[in-house]
Amino acid sequence: MRDNNEINILKNNHGKGSNGMNPVPWYYTYVLKSEKTGQSYTGATNNLENRLLEHNSDKVFSTKNKGPFKLIYFEACLNKNDAFRSERYLKTGMGKRYIKNRLKGGLTG
Repeated sequence: MRDNNEINILKNNHGKGSNGMNPVPWYYTYVLKSEKTGQSYTGATNNLENRLLEHNSDKVFSTKNKGPFKLIYFEACLNKNDAFRSERYLKTGMGKRYIKNRLKGGLTG
């Protein structure tokens, strides 16, 4: 699990920014790894912190009883369609290979 400083970066704050302007909403494509089964799950959301909590609280049908989950990869997009397009790509064979190569020798253990 990430510490509070890391996860705060991931929050999608729809309120006013510190400069008084509206911040741009972010959309995330993410990959989770089940610490129970070792399987990966790919998804997209506009609130990464909330979505991870939902996965770990068995509130997501496709991952129910398969957690706990660890966030192993995410990318942020300014456009919702881009995030969901990336999700579809990462679920393909080429996309899975991309993630594997991206994380090879990395921080995920």
